Amino acid sequence: MYAITGVTGHVGGHAAEALLAKGERVRAVVRSAAKGDVWAAKGADVVIADMNDADALTEALSGCEGVFVLLPVTDAGAQFHAQQRALADAITGAVASSGVPHVVALSSVGAELDHGTGPILPLHHFENSLRSGPAVVSVLRSAHFQEKVTDILDVVRTAGIYPNFGESADVAKPMNATADIGAVVAETLLSPPVTSEIVDLEGPSYTEREVAQALAAALGKPVEVVNIPREGWVNALVDGGVPNDFAEILAQLYDAEERGILRAQGDRVIRLTTPIEETVRRLLEKVA
Repeated sequence: MYAITGVTGHVGGHAAEALLAKGERVRAVVRSAAKGDVWAAKGADVVIADMNDADALTEALSGCEGVFVLLPVTDAGAQFHAQQRALADAITGAVASSGVPHVVALSSVGAELDHGTGPILPLHHFENSLRSGPAVVSVLRSAHFQEKVTDILDVVRTAGIYPNFGESADVAKPMNATADIGAVVAETLLSPPVTSEIVDLEGPSYTEREVAQALAAALGKPVEVVNIPREGWVNALVDGGVPNDFAEILAQLYDAEERGILRAQGDRVIRLTTPIEETVRRLLEKVA
């Protein structure tokens, strides 16, 4: 039996699907019965537990061979870092108390850094807390999600503009499809390492201009890349509906990217293969 948290999201959902397709037993950890109905219909055991509730989560994970965990964003406000740290403590405490021998944790490139990474920073604490427990820990550090285009899809479709938070839209960087990450999660749960390790996940590399071109081709309309200067990052995010406090945190992430400090630093690298064009097509089909 393998417990999957975040099963209603992209990575957790793909991981659960992959395990079920292999005939494995899956325990889908959800926050409400309604969210678990679809997984019960697919043959998963459904357990209700809030990620902030260490006792309920401990019970949900107990008896499993392995578990997949991630650190979901619960509040993009002024208390973001404090709430993320508290959530990390609840999850890692539950993992330790449950006695699960192996945990696969979704993290991010740059999580080894202890400052200056914006929303990635809580993952530094999350990783270290998990490694201090008794379980063997497989940390999967992902580069950009290809699905990040959903955040700007409305402005792309309505205004034909692709906003780029950086000086150049022509710097290539790895971008991962969440379906590929979910497949790696399933494979790692089924074949745990002997000792804890950090694995960098790197998909095909694209520039932001190439992502915009993929969107333009799929939409059948021109898409203009607009570079937003550093001094305009926070205001642009706030104008787009992001709370000011979290906009400043995101600006720290963009700054880290501009400075080139977000690099693969793990024990080994797994290359992912899904092209951006396929992800864009799937996302637009869902919207349609």
